[in-house]
Amino acid sequence: MTEHSPIHARPMLTVERKVVQLFALVRDGLAGATEALLSGDKEIAREMLAREELIDSLYADVESLVLERLSTLDLPRERMHELVVILRMLPELERSGDLAEHIAWRAARGLGNEITARSRGLIQRMGELTVTMWSNGEKAFVEGIADAARELDELDEELDELHVALTAEIVGSGMPMAVAIELAMIGRFYERLGDHAVNLARRNVNLTDGAPQGPSRTH
Repeated sequence: MTEHSPIHARPMLTVERKVVQLFALVRDGLAGATEALLSGDKEIAREMLAREELIDSLYADVESLVLERLSTLDLPRERMHELVVILRMLPELERSGDLAEHIAWRAARGLGNEITARSRGLIQRMGELTVTMWSNGEKAFVEGIADAARELDELDEELDELHVALTAEIVGSGMPMAVAIELAMIGRFYERLGDHAVNLARRNVNLTDGAPQGPSRTH
């Protein structure tokens, strides 16, 4: 923990608790969607799809709370900074929930039963890696770990390599075109989820010590 970590040096407030819940919902939704895709379990996929409404509801709740707090006239400047950073994090959390939902939707259609064994292995590793990145991102937000962005950058490099390998497998495997297109989109979803985890960690650095954040990864 850095010496400039006011948000993490006191009991977690309501807004922060709800942000942690959003992190957990995305992480668990991603894990469930990957499991559903690889196992062909459409019931799990449907359960993950249903969770998207909870993410949307929680997002709206946090946004409303933050805006309400920011309208307080005697709000300390330090707290205002914290809330502004959280407000900027929210859209990325929501978009990440949408990406996990996109994977679950394809799992519900049985796509996992139509892909090659090698692509299944690559997807499994991409899912594991991305879940780890989101777990680390949540931990960084809770504990104020200033070097989380650097650690996640290293994991994101591995994820990018896996995405390249998956693309090569799609091109060379001879899978039906419709399956190949859907699988390519799934690979892209995992890559973007990794980028979002990195971006959120960088915002967390800005939250804990006020340091300038690096450029966001956008695709």
